[in-house]
Amino acid sequence: MQVALVMTAWLVSVVLSHEYGANSLPDIKNEDFIKDCVRIHNKFRSEVKPTASAMLYMTWDPALALIAKAWARNCKFAHNGQLHSNRLHPNFSSVGENIWTGSLSLFSASSAITSWHSEVQDYDFETQRCTKVCGHYTQVVWADSYKVGCAVQHCHTVDGFRHVTNLAHFICNYGPGQSYQRPYRKGSTCSACPRDDKCLDNLCTNLKRDKVTDYYSIVHPDWPISLRNRYLSLFLIVSPPILILSAIMILWVKHKYPHLILPN
Repeated sequence: MQVALVMTAWLVSVVLSHEYGANSLPDIKNEDFIKDCVRIHNKFRSEVKPTASAMLYMTWDPALALIAKAWARNCKFAHNGQLHSNRLHPNFSSVGENIWTGSLSLFSASSAITSWHSEVQDYDFETQRCTKVCGHYTQVVWADSYKVGCAVQHCHTVDGFRHVTNLAHFICNYGPGQSYQRPYRKGSTCSACPRDDKCLDNLCTNLKRDKVTDYYSIVHPDWPISLRNRYLSLFLIVSPPILILSAIMILWVKHKYPHLILPN
C-alpha cells in the first residue's frame, strides 16, 4: 500500500511540474510554450517606436509549428531552403523564419525572442540601415505577419556552433514572411488597420483572420475559441493511474485479509 501511495504522489508531481529539464523541452502542443511564444511576440509588436499604424495581432499556427519542428530536428543553424516554396504551407507562399541556438539549461521562449528583438538597437527605422544583424528583429515586428509557429529541439551539437554541446535549437516560422521593406508603416496606432478590424493593445485584430485552429490558450471574451479547463485536463491525466492503483490496493487488501468485508 505504501508503494502505491508513493507512486500516486510521484505521478501527481510529474503532472504538476512545468519546469523544463534536459529531456523535457516543450513540444509544439505545450500550452505554456505556445502562450509564451504568442505573448512575447505581441508585446514587442505593440510597443514599437515609432508607433505602427497597422500592426497585425499575431496568433499561433499549428502548421507553421510543424514546419519549425521538422527543420529544427536537423540541428543546423541555417534557414530552411523551402521557405519560399508554395508547397511548404497551405496558406502562405512565403514563410519567414528566425533561429536561436543556445544553452539548454538557459532556454526559454521569451528569452530567445527577446534576444531577436534586442537587434532593434542596431536598426534605424528612418534610413532602414542596420549596423550589425537586424533581420530577426524586423521579422518579429513585421506588420503583415499575423501567424507564428515555433519549436525547440535538443541537439547534442548544431552545425555552425563548433565545440559547443548540449544545446537548445529554437525556431519560429511566420506567415506571411517579411520582404525587403520597412517592417511597418509608422503612424497613430491602429489608424490604418484593415476594414472590419478592431484595435487591441495597439494591434489590429480580426475575428476571422485571428481564428486559431486546435489552440485554446488565447483568451478573449468575445472570440469563439475553445478554452481547455486545466483542472479538468489534470483530472483526466491523473485519474486512470489512480483508478489502477486503487484496484491494486483493493486486491492486495482482499488477499492480505480474506475475511475482511469491504463496503460496496
